[in-house]
Amino acid sequence: MEVRQLEIFYALAEELNFTRTAERVHCVQSNVTGQIRALEQELGTKLFDRLAKKVALTEAGKRLLPYAEKVLGALTEAKQAVLPGSVPSGPLRVGAPESVLTYRLPRVLRNYRKRYPDVELIFRPYTDANLVQPLETGQLDLTIWMADEIADKRLSSIRLRTEKVIFVTSQKHPLAAKARVVPEDLRNQRMLLTEGGCAYRKKLDDLLSSLNIRPKNTTEFISVEAIKGCVELGMGVALLPEIVVAAELRQRQLVALHWSGMPMDISTQVSWHRDKWISSAMDAFIKLLQKDLQQ
Repeated sequence: MEVRQLEIFYALAEELNFTRTAERVHCVQSNVTGQIRALEQELGTKLFDRLAKKVALTEAGKRLLPYAEKVLGALTEAKQAVLPGSVPSGPLRVGAPESVLTYRLPRVLRNYRKRYPDVELIFRPYTDANLVQPLETGQLDLTIWMADEIADKRLSSIRLRTEKVIFVTSQKHPLAAKARVVPEDLRNQRMLLTEGGCAYRKKLDDLLSSLNIRPKNTTEFISVEAIKGCVELGMGVALLPEIVVAAELRQRQLVALHWSGMPMDISTQVSWHRDKWISSAMDAFIKLLQKDLQQ
């Protein structure tokens, strides 16, 4: 199994198109086909199904993919480790929830780009609470979590800040005028919430469960922007980081409830796999996060 074969396999697994893969790895299409065929013969199994004009990973291909990511990532790290000098360069893959990606990272990105133009920054939005797997495979170099603590011993983490998390609704909602809103007030409400893996959503679920309170109904969203839009239309009560709704609160499009229950605030942390070599690009990004975001 040769490195070039793994590079072509990985590119084809992402592109699922032989022509685009050939362009990406700078060779002719027949070479891509030949290298994949040779790899399949060596492994004794098909890695891709070729159905009409469509290409899809087989189950064997899906099992090989994380190992290819890990091998190619390690090779990239090895090259960076022995390069003379320490000027950050190369790819840097960062995963973050939509709220952090949209409302916290643009300033960090601008400053990082100015200082380190040779780094290829790749941001990937994540809603899944389990981000260990992409860190282990090398799919991500760093992740930014909204979690009060990260107990997984495979990860190293630095706490950046605490995000204020609030309940919001429309101006005309009955709870908007209440001087004091308690958990019991949510019993008969329509709740517009992020997915279950979200840390501040889990805080709310745990609180309501402990008090045996069930809202009238709950609608889940992947996007916080979609939640805001629905709240503005008077569809219910939402729980969101204050930074996400700051503009709408100033413009009186939304109202923050006077919550008197347990605080829903959540920490933001940056994490990486503890066994991963810290490249100069990673180190510079972590330090900039601390400078621009840490409280």
